[in-house]
Amino acid sequence: MKFRFLPFTILSGLTLVVIPLPAAPSPAEVIPEMKRASTYFSGKVAVEGGYVYYYSPDLEKRLGEGVATATEVWVQPPGTPAVGEAFLNAHEATGDEYYLAAALKAGRCLVYGQLESGGWRNSIDYDASGPRIDQYRNGKGKGNNFSTLDDDITQSALKFLIRLDRVTGFKESDVHEAVEYALKALLAAQYPNGAFPQGWTGPVRARTVEKASLPAYDWRTEGRIKEYWNEYTLNDGLAGTVADTLISAHRVYEDPRYLKALKQLGEFLLIAQLPEPQPGWAQQYSAEMHPIWARAFEPPAVSGRESEDAMLALLKIADYTKDQRFTAPIVAGVKYLERSLLPDGQLARYYELESNRPLYMIRGSGKGYELSHDDSNLPDHYGWKNPVQLPLIKDAYRAVLAGRPMSELTTPAPVDAAGVERILKSLDSKGRWISVHQNSGTRLVGQPEFEEGESYLSSAVFAENMNTLSRYVAAAK
Repeated sequence: MKFRFLPFTILSGLTLVVIPLPAAPSPAEVIPEMKRASTYFSGKVAVEGGYVYYYSPDLEKRLGEGVATATEVWVQPPGTPAVGEAFLNAHEATGDEYYLAAALKAGRCLVYGQLESGGWRNSIDYDASGPRIDQYRNGKGKGNNFSTLDDDITQSALKFLIRLDRVTGFKESDVHEAVEYALKALLAAQYPNGAFPQGWTGPVRARTVEKASLPAYDWRTEGRIKEYWNEYTLNDGLAGTVADTLISAHRVYEDPRYLKALKQLGEFLLIAQLPEPQPGWAQQYSAEMHPIWARAFEPPAVSGRESEDAMLALLKIADYTKDQRFTAPIVAGVKYLERSLLPDGQLARYYELESNRPLYMIRGSGKGYELSHDDSNLPDHYGWKNPVQLPLIKDAYRAVLAGRPMSELTTPAPVDAAGVERILKSLDSKGRWISVHQNSGTRLVGQPEFEEGESYLSSAVFAENMNTLSRYVAAAK
C-alpha cells in the first residue's frame, strides 16, 4: 500500500516517530474498480440493458415499485435512466468505450419501451403477456398508452436519451428518432397557458387562459374531477423536471420550439401563483385554475413542496432565458412559506385554503381518508412534511438577479479521497456494492419493509458510487 506522511512528527523520548497515512487512491487504482463494478452490473444484473431498483444478492428477487418480473425493467428513477447516466459519466471521465456501449444498451431499452403516445410509463416489460405490458411504439405491446410526467418518469428517460444522442454524435438513428418523437409529443401535451397535465395519450385540447384563484364552492365536497390527471399539474416536482428537460433539448438541438415551450411553462407558473395571503402554488388546478382534488389523500390546498419546486423552476427559466420577469413571484412566495413553517422547521405538504392551517389526511373509520389538522397518526405511505429548500431558493434568486448562473449553486463539492477509499473497499470480490437494511421500521422507496439485516443490491447505490468515482477520476486529469 502506498503511504503519505503527516506534515508533523511526534517526539517519543529520543525517537522521532513519523506516522504514515494511506495515500489517496490514484486514478490508476480507481479506474479498474469502476470497470469491475460496471462489468458485473451491466453483464449480470441488467435485463436487455435495463434495471430495476433493488435485487437480492442472488438476483432472484427483483423489485421496482413492487415486485418486478424476470423480463421487466424500471424507467422511474432510480431505474434505467439513472444507471445509464452513470455509464455516460464514466465514459466522459475515462474515455472507455465500454461505458458508452453499456449506456447505449440502456438507451435502446428505453427506445423499446417508448409508448405510442411518445413518452414512458414507470416500467417496461419484454414479455408481451406480462402483467404491466403497455402500448409500445414498436408494436410489441398492448394496453395502456398513457405517457406520464409523474415522478420524473418521461423526463428522466428523455433527458438521458438527449444526452446519449449528443454523445454519440446523433448517429444512432433509433435513439435520435425516439428523442424527436418524444419531444414532439411533449410539446403537443402542453396547454395554451403553458401548463402540462400529469400525462397524456395524445395532444391536449385548447382552453382559455385564466389566472389562479380560490374556488367559491365548498372544496371539501364539491368540484372533484374524476380524471384529474388530465388537468394542470405540478405534483411531484413536475415543473422543475420538465423545465430541465426543455432546457436540455434546447441546448442540444437549438430548436426554438423548446425555448418557446420553456417560456410558456414559466408563464403558467406566473399565473398559477395563488393570491395573497397565500401566494403559493397548488399541486393541481382545474381548467378554471382552482386548486382541485387528485387522489383521495391529495386535497385542494396550497402545497409547500410544490411551491418550492415552482419557484426553483421559475428561477431556472429566468436563468436560462435571461428574462428576470420570471423572478417576480419569488419574494412573496418565500415570505409566505417562511411564515408557514411548522414548529420543527419543515413545511407541511398541504396548507388549508384560506385558513392556512397545516392540513393532513388520516385513515377514516372505513377504507377511506378524512381531512384533519392532527398530525399525530399519519399514514406512512406519503410525505406529509418536507425539509425546506428556502435557503437554496434565496441563493438562486440573488444569483439570477446578479446575472450569475444558477449552476454555481449546484456544482458538486470536490470528491473526498477518504470517501473514494470507502467506496473502493466496500466493493466485494464479485464487483458488487452490497447494501444491508438496518432498520425494519423504515421502508425503501416503493417497497414493503425489508427484513432487518437483509442484503440487497441497489441501482441507486451503484449509480451514486459510479458518479462519485467518475468525478474523482475526472478531477485528477
